[in-house]
Amino acid sequence: MLKQLIGILLLACLGSSAQAAYPADPFALINEAANRTFDRLNQDQQKIHSEPGYLRVVIRDELMPYVDNKFAAYKVIGSNIKETTPAQRDRFTLAFTDYIIATYADALAKYDQQKIKVESPRDLGDDKVVSVNVAVLDPGKPDINVIFKLRQNNKTGEWKAFDMVAEGISLLSSKQSELGGMIRDKGIDAVSQMLEEHNKKPAQLPGKKS
Repeated sequence: MLKQLIGILLLACLGSSAQAAYPADPFALINEAANRTFDRLNQDQQKIHSEPGYLRVVIRDELMPYVDNKFAAYKVIGSNIKETTPAQRDRFTLAFTDYIIATYADALAKYDQQKIKVESPRDLGDDKVVSVNVAVLDPGKPDINVIFKLRQNNKTGEWKAFDMVAEGISLLSSKQSELGGMIRDKGIDAVSQMLEEHNKKPAQLPGKKS
């Protein structure tokens, strides 16, 4: 479904620690991230159809460097963080990132050359958290509007995405509600293990069975 496809553009909430020269403003960042991802999809369609798992490589390479995965993971842990150790938090962050990548790889399998239009830049003033509107354009269908939330790192000055809102639903908030309660009830190790097991499931293209 196109609604699921929208999710691939974020974020998740959930990315990589790759070093790169990021755009200086959030509008350029979202535009660059989306263009790189969709260009790679167009370029590698043949390989994706022969190796569905390659979708996860595309997301990790092209999209996730623009996402603040650690910030998002820690927001999901929430107040439970005081009951965790650094090693537990690292494990959860890695599992959570891979979980989002796997989830969006499944959505990417439905990609059919949709286009996007990013909101024109505006004056940000001193804002450190910014929302950027993006329209997903699918010929013959109504545009779908989504909002990406980005934050500026106080130390590096870099902007990165940490949330997406589609049809009024925040991806980060939904994961906070779903996984935060599980961490509280079962412990972070149990939730990390659950995510790790989920991540082992092979990617599939629509209509194909393993």
